[in-house]
Amino acid sequence: MDSREALVALNMIEGVGPIRVRQLLEQFGDATAILKASRTQLAAVRGIGEETAEAISKWESDVPLAAELKRIAEFGCHIVNQNDPEYPDLLRQIYDPPIVLYVKGTLTAKDKNAVAMVGSRMTTHYGIEVARKLAYQLAYVGVTVVSGGARGIDTSAHQGALTAKGRTIAVLGTGINLVFPAENAELYERIAANGAIITQFPFNRPADRQSFPIRNRIVAGMTLGTVVVEANLTSGALITANFAVEYGRQVFAVPGRIDSPRSKGCHELIKKGAKLCEGAEDILSEFEYLFPPSNRPPAPNETGVLPAIELSENEQKAYEALAEEETSIDEVIRKSGLPSSAVSVALLSLEMKRMIRQLPGKLFVKTR
Repeated sequence: MDSREALVALNMIEGVGPIRVRQLLEQFGDATAILKASRTQLAAVRGIGEETAEAISKWESDVPLAAELKRIAEFGCHIVNQNDPEYPDLLRQIYDPPIVLYVKGTLTAKDKNAVAMVGSRMTTHYGIEVARKLAYQLAYVGVTVVSGGARGIDTSAHQGALTAKGRTIAVLGTGINLVFPAENAELYERIAANGAIITQFPFNRPADRQSFPIRNRIVAGMTLGTVVVEANLTSGALITANFAVEYGRQVFAVPGRIDSPRSKGCHELIKKGAKLCEGAEDILSEFEYLFPPSNRPPAPNETGVLPAIELSENEQKAYEALAEEETSIDEVIRKSGLPSSAVSVALLSLEMKRMIRQLPGKLFVKTR
């Protein structure tokens, strides 16, 4: 058994969390040495106690390590610990970083520029559209979008990032082999192919009240900031925002209708000092120093004349369908001859290129 396998075993022992493992590593130096230590030696370590010492000392009879390692190999995921360069650097900096991460897909250096996007499972059409748009815009300029893979805002955030052909990471509150909700099975596969599915929980660990806050701290801990798109006052998204504050990370909140319960949580965050978020620029402006100019949408004084901007065929058709005055999306669809879904993507891309501006009521106007 090597150190990596020993960490997997420690992660599977009930009641042995990251803080206790850190204390034990300070005492014994290596994960394998922890598992070989006697109950008396373990209990002598500050903060461990008799119960935890007992659980570790008899780990071989209680922890099916060989079966877990087999499941890891067969499932096609791999284990990352804090000594690996793949382990998210921002996550290392929190008080209780996970002992190990189960990873399906890849974690890359690009993920250091990651932003969390979270919100309610029971959402509105407005929330879904905003989450998709913001995630698209962030992924489009190279930001990794991190969320929880859940129904509602999480799903919309992952979908928006994937539509932009960007990177996205889903942090699960279950074992990596469990799909929750079940209808996201195909989405999980797409996320793993264009980013990663990660969790700290062993295989077959079901979701419960405790697992989601544990998951939320990872979402907040591995990102530069957290965007709350839509949330009521009891939403778990606010837990993620609180973790972000605790870790010294930026919190953004999207405003909504003043009479909608789904917006109450966001409005409360704004009252407490969260940055009001109306678009990707509100987020990117906070982290501008992290992104090279080539990674950001060009400013008007950098783009020059229109021919200097490269447009796809659909973008060109949508742009030409716009009149000099305000034009509705229905009119753009009619004039361009494109499907509504293609027009929506093209208009969003034109917005990112600073060529058009969206007005209230799904109206669009050229800016150049």
